Amino acid sequence: MFLEPQETMPQTSVVFSSILGPSCSGQGQPSMGERGGGASGSGDLIFQDGRLISGSLEALMEHLVPTVDYYPDRTYIFTFLLSSRVFIPPHDLLARVGQICLEQRQQLEAVSEKGDSRGPGPPTVTQSWEEVTSSRHHFPALANLPVTERGQARDSFNAKLKSFSAKIVQLLKEWTEAFPYDFQDEKAMVELKAITHRVTQCDEENGTVKKAIAQMTQSLLLSLAARSQLQELREKLRSPAMDKGPILKAKPPAAQKDILGVCCDPLVLAQQLTHIELERVSSIHPEDLMQIVSHMDSRDKHRCRGDLTKTYSLEAYDNWFNCLSMLVATEVCRVVKKKHRTRMLEFFIDVARECFNIGNFNSMMAIISGMNLSPVARLKKTWSKVKTAKFDVLEHHMDPSSNFCNYRTALQGATQRSQMANSSREKIVIPVFNLFVKDIYFLHKIHTNHLPNGHINFKKFWEISRQIHEFMTWTQVECPFEKDKKIQSYLLTAPIYSEEALFIASFESEGPENHMEKDSWKTLRTTLLNRA
Repeated sequence: MFLEPQETMPQTSVVFSSILGPSCSGQGQPSMGERGGGASGSGDLIFQDGRLISGSLEALMEHLVPTVDYYPDRTYIFTFLLSSRVFIPPHDLLARVGQICLEQRQQLEAVSEKGDSRGPGPPTVTQSWEEVTSSRHHFPALANLPVTERGQARDSFNAKLKSFSAKIVQLLKEWTEAFPYDFQDEKAMVELKAITHRVTQCDEENGTVKKAIAQMTQSLLLSLAARSQLQELREKLRSPAMDKGPILKAKPPAAQKDILGVCCDPLVLAQQLTHIELERVSSIHPEDLMQIVSHMDSRDKHRCRGDLTKTYSLEAYDNWFNCLSMLVATEVCRVVKKKHRTRMLEFFIDVARECFNIGNFNSMMAIISGMNLSPVARLKKTWSKVKTAKFDVLEHHMDPSSNFCNYRTALQGATQRSQMANSSREKIVIPVFNLFVKDIYFLHKIHTNHLPNGHINFKKFWEISRQIHEFMTWTQVECPFEKDKKIQSYLLTAPIYSEEALFIASFESEGPENHMEKDSWKTLRTTLLNRA
């Protein structure tokens, strides 16, 4: 069952005609249908209990464009701009928005009531009021009006024109703020400039609209520049070095620095992990997540392997999870003495518990995954010395049965705490990212994009948008903990063992116990001897 959008859709039933320019067709827009209780609509948009549930792509695009008397609900703006990219590229949508503005050929209400409907059309954006009212061909009734009434008509025209222009700019402002990276495409920038150029031609002498457009453009360029710099920085950064590990009894000396030598306080380490999580997840944008959805129709994988430039943030965040899991396994397996390995396991269990208390479920899951890797899990003699009660509680929270029911209950509790938070610390919610992506994936696959009548199943996209919007709210929380560069540097740059090296270290700590392990150990030894 879908959750409905949190805000009620506006109740305007007819798209008001705009005055941005001449039309090629000369036809007005059809009614969008009355919006009452129950399912209703004109055939292009269908509403249920006042909420939009389906519609044709064209009608949904028209519903996005404001008029003098109507401005789309902000929830709808976000949802449609986010989901529309599944059906149409952002630059094409922007071009269509511009076309819809141009196609609205009907006069302003104050003009149409007094004009001649048989004339060739309303004023264009380049016509002055004087040109409009003096044209007997276009508006013979206006030319014959008394001076006083003509002045009133002029004031009404200007007021509606100002209102419409402001709403168009507001829509573009919301678009550029919510999805600035749609405008990395040169085609989108061309369309944006075309629309703003038409709007500024209608501006008054004080240039209010021009100032708003200038501010919007400046903010957009700053956002694009910031992301470009971030991408350049990431390209220079490398993943943590992959240590080949020990070479047959050449294990690292006990004095070699490990995580406990850098930080022995589980709470502090959990806080630094939360810092890293929030820094990395903050670079993920709504369109990145929808980019995955739009590529899943032809793939049966949970991760997009298409355009890496558009999903780089997702790939980087996913890699961070894997690196943290491998780091945990490395820190355990590299320890020589069983007593110290036991302490290392108990330390990471405490770190994972602190992550849970903070609301950092992604790091907690990564730590648990690292301790459940075969090279660590097989260390039975070491685990026998560990007080596993805490670990059992953590695994209970991450139990995959019933679609991770226990985790989802904990996540819901953290979400409620965040919503009622009195401090930034209580606002932290970092979900298990892989599970979040899978939720979006299955929601996308279970429910079709189109209904049997050809309409877009907008009810589906309400729910996808709601989940993505909630995720984005979590990513924008500012980390309240003091940053420790030394600890973070270790977490991000410490060498981690390859899977092969982990098994070698594990077997050297506790020898193989069954035929399968003995065969694996024999194969590894042969491989290493040949390599040497």
